[in-house]
Amino acid sequence: MFFSTKVKNFQRLQEIIKILLKYGFEDVVSTTSLSRFVPIDDWKRDNRPVLKFSRSERIRMVIEDLGPTFVKFAQTLSNRPDILPQDLIEELQKLQDNVAPFSEEEAMAIVEKETGMNLNDFVSFFDNKPLGAASIGQVHRARLKTGQDVVLKIQRPGAREQIHTDLRLLREFVKHTKHFFERYGILNPDEIIETFEESIINELDYTIEAKNIVQFRNAHKNNEKLHIPYAYLEYTTKKLLVMEYVSGCKITDKRTIESWGLDVKQVALNGLHLYLDQIFNQGYFHADPHPGNVLVRPDGKIILIDFGMIGRLTKYQRYSFANFLTSMGHGDARGMAMHLRRISKESEAEDLRVLEQDLSELVDRYIIHSSDSTLADITGTLQEIIYKHHLAVPGSIFMILRALAILEGICNVLWPSLESLPEIEPYGKKLAQEQFSLKNLSSDFYYSFYQISSLIYNLPMELKYILKKTRTGKLSINVEHKGLEPLTKQIAESSSNLNIVLLIIGLLISSSIVMTSPLTYLQRNAMGMPTVSTIGYSLSLILMFYLLIKPKSKK
Repeated sequence: MFFSTKVKNFQRLQEIIKILLKYGFEDVVSTTSLSRFVPIDDWKRDNRPVLKFSRSERIRMVIEDLGPTFVKFAQTLSNRPDILPQDLIEELQKLQDNVAPFSEEEAMAIVEKETGMNLNDFVSFFDNKPLGAASIGQVHRARLKTGQDVVLKIQRPGAREQIHTDLRLLREFVKHTKHFFERYGILNPDEIIETFEESIINELDYTIEAKNIVQFRNAHKNNEKLHIPYAYLEYTTKKLLVMEYVSGCKITDKRTIESWGLDVKQVALNGLHLYLDQIFNQGYFHADPHPGNVLVRPDGKIILIDFGMIGRLTKYQRYSFANFLTSMGHGDARGMAMHLRRISKESEAEDLRVLEQDLSELVDRYIIHSSDSTLADITGTLQEIIYKHHLAVPGSIFMILRALAILEGICNVLWPSLESLPEIEPYGKKLAQEQFSLKNLSSDFYYSFYQISSLIYNLPMELKYILKKTRTGKLSINVEHKGLEPLTKQIAESSSNLNIVLLIIGLLISSSIVMTSPLTYLQRNAMGMPTVSTIGYSLSLILMFYLLIKPKSKK
């Protein structure tokens, strides 16, 4: 059976395959077991010339037709240039949630079910028209009975079930097309699905977003330049988020900001430094700073909304990333290569000199010999280098690069001549000093001392255990051979061929002996040859012909 019985949405699978065929991805279907599932008539594309688009553009078209879950999946992948090539990343970043809002009756019914109250007992005002709609939920303005203006983020009916169904389909789809992805350099599609599944399942639980809001409010409660909306945890559930209503203009609305008498340059600097503080000082940051999520109040305070996507860095990731940026600012390609390797969880870039050479070209092009280079330019080239060298860089690092590139674009709207790198450099220097502070070095020394002490304490017991196993003959060593399967098949094939060759030689020799035998009782054919010799020679010829036409196994 092609798909497991766990996958109930059989028609959805057919829809996916038809869309793949519609946009010219016959090879995805024809080179995998998906081909068993498609009637030949469905290979037509209505004469639409989709092949005039690039492969990356057609991938985007497929995802747009597959629906919200797949759009979310692609949006997640657009932050992972260590997995996908740059041209595909650029196409996936064009994807948007284009979904119609669900009805006000459904929205009110969900609110009543989640709160356990009649809507009129919960709010004194409910705006029937949503402020915005997305693939997972939509937002309505309301006013609590206690008088506070709030927004209600309501989960779309059936969203959880649809997403779980599509996740099952994604897993099955990847299982049957894994070799196809590997041919295009995507070596770990299963891991990608697992990462996405964890991310989108978290988005389905609004209590997680509410806790993120509380964490941010506590961390920035003394920051007079930033406002984080209040989350009403007592009303929030997995399908309903109740938070303070905030108003302001988008941070890119330069005309409105100026009409309020605010200094747009200072607003740009405030926005940039708010994020740099989150990344380098706090270690966790708002990872989706597009203009719709960053607002400005008339008093100049910046408002952050939508905390569904949060990035986190460990202390040592912050140190390595800060050192990487500091090395880049100084034009030190060797330092960049060293710190980039430290950030990576694992790396196939065994020759550091090749990585250093690529980073040196980046420095020459954008840092030393260019005065108008942007973070977006640097980030794009850096992502290509990471992809080229198969560096397993944590996803949070790509979130930072994406966030900084977006922020630079925002700042350029307000202050076109603002250079971002000089603003980042002090944070890198501060972290470098913190890394080698007495407090941090003492902490590292204590941790190292504890590890060594633990090793010394456990070593005698471990050695005793190994010696006991050896003495009783119960010590077993498992050896896993990798890459020997083709050789094993070749040896088995050669052995089989050798047996046939020996049989042919035996038949030829025995037939020749019988041929020269003077015994008169041997039955002979019309040519005077013994019948036994004729059969032997015939079998030899058949076996030799078989060896010639026998298909060779692929290496």
